[in-house]
Amino acid sequence: MRFILDFLWLPTKLASIRVAVSFYGIFTLTNWNMNLSTFILLSLGAGVVFGTLLNTTFPENIDLINQNLLVPIGDSFLRLIQFVVVPIVFSSLIMGLTRIQGAGQVGRFTVKLMTSYVVTSSIALGVGMGTAYFLQPGNGVTGFTIAESINITEAPSLISWLVSLIPTNPLEALSTGNLLQIIFSAVLLGIGTQLAADKAKPFVEFVESVYHIGEKTLSVILYAAPLGVFALMSSTIATQGLELVAKLFLYVLGLVIASSIMLMIDVVILFLLKANPAKLLKDLSEAIALAFGTASSNAALPVVLQNIQENYGLREEIASFAIPLGTALKRDGAAILQGFNALFVVQIYQVPVTPSLLLAIALSSLLVSFSTPGVPGAALITMATVLSASGLPLEAIALVAGIDRITDGLKTVVNIIGNSTNAIILDRWEAEKIPEVEQVIVS
Repeated sequence: MRFILDFLWLPTKLASIRVAVSFYGIFTLTNWNMNLSTFILLSLGAGVVFGTLLNTTFPENIDLINQNLLVPIGDSFLRLIQFVVVPIVFSSLIMGLTRIQGAGQVGRFTVKLMTSYVVTSSIALGVGMGTAYFLQPGNGVTGFTIAESINITEAPSLISWLVSLIPTNPLEALSTGNLLQIIFSAVLLGIGTQLAADKAKPFVEFVESVYHIGEKTLSVILYAAPLGVFALMSSTIATQGLELVAKLFLYVLGLVIASSIMLMIDVVILFLLKANPAKLLKDLSEAIALAFGTASSNAALPVVLQNIQENYGLREEIASFAIPLGTALKRDGAAILQGFNALFVVQIYQVPVTPSLLLAIALSSLLVSFSTPGVPGAALITMATVLSASGLPLEAIALVAGIDRITDGLKTVVNIIGNSTNAIILDRWEAEKIPEVEQVIVS
């Protein structure tokens, strides 16, 4: 207790912290009318400055401030976002499915989405592996201490994973927040709702009420986004510091280059579809800022769904089905990371590159990218499956564990842009199937 009081009243240390906190407080009070995406990005920048200040000037107090202030605020914000994910996703899926004409159309949507997912994820994987191959970020990497232990979990077999998608209790799926089980439950209930016809009207009205209540709740929660992003970024920079970034500069640069290339490919696809990529990026600005700050596709999901329907104008029956499904399955950022990291490890340990090794990396990375949870750091943990399948040392995960959170936000942005692009691909693919529905994507 005495240490805490001494710290709080130590003039030389309080001066800099007061300036940062006061600036953030004044900024918060005077800019509520600022565009939310801009507000979040400025808060993210303030978090980088504050985290760097802690790491370089007050290293002995990092744990105190991080554990008692930054981590609780950041975690609280993520929990608030997760609070609305399930009701919004579930209700929007039901609403969308009631507008889809029968199970046949649901199946057609799914087949088309999975086809585009495989193609675009393969492109993302190729970009990640190609960037690592030409940039060679693992050559000459030395001077790192391997962590004694790291939480590594093996992914289940493909058959077990497919069986696990079927929930034994839909309420349990909702309570645990398992997106794939929620989607499966919503599809079954949506089909049942269609078959029940008029008798299902009270249920449909209830679901619509849940959706609109969830949207309004989300708009309230987003007021806390700048503070939450500030705390999350401050915690990351304060605990990891910039020294690690310097040591792994080529690694970070490689991931930035690969992610940027994939984003440009998505823009080209949108341009070819005459889907106005500039408008999409502008309309998704809030979701992009939130995704970058939280590094969680699940956390950004309700905002993506809201932005792409209300701002961009994607048809509701497409958006409400494709965006949640893509959030659960479509992870271009994870595909880039898995392929890039595997070759990074190959270069560190000077493993001979053979066609069989590249094939093992490619296939395992592609499969793992579809089963990576949409939470911060998840792709790094599932990296164990890729390394095991490729015969590479698992302890190499510890080399990039510290830097992952810094690059995770960019990968999440790649995820949501890729997901949105595939939803638009489905919309254009279905255009000739539903000629009577007016196309609301602005060209």
